[in-house]
Amino acid sequence: MLKVRDLMTSPVFSLRENDSLHTARELMDLQRIRHIPIVTVDNVFTGLITHRDILSATISKLADLDPETQKEIDSGIPIHEIMRADIVSVEPDTSLKEAARLLLNNKYGCLPVVENGGLVGIVTEADFLRLTINLMEGLEQDG
Repeated sequence: MLKVRDLMTSPVFSLRENDSLHTARELMDLQRIRHIPIVTVDNVFTGLITHRDILSATISKLADLDPETQKEIDSGIPIHEIMRADIVSVEPDTSLKEAARLLLNNKYGCLPVVENGGLVGIVTEADFLRLTINLMEGLEQDG
């Protein structure tokens, strides 16, 4: 049976609660990711910030702010003010079927993977789409 550890991304990009909204936005843009787990200095998982969280914390484009002003504002906002702390996580030995059900039934975009309190990876909707494509390609070759 496939487990989360077989599909998860590890190591995972993460930030700390006192990092700024600007840092989170830059990391997402640079790495082309939409979810960043938040950890303590000891790598204990404490929350998550998503692209959607960042958009809702951003001053509207209608305000016509120049990028430098937006950067200054974002740099003064610590992640812990906008991150979500009530995040469901899974363990590396969780079955992929169970993880997929959690994502689908709760409309989550990702599941942080935590072992003994420490962040060890992340599994996302995109990971499951890649798996689906690989499985379909395998079926096509067999047929």
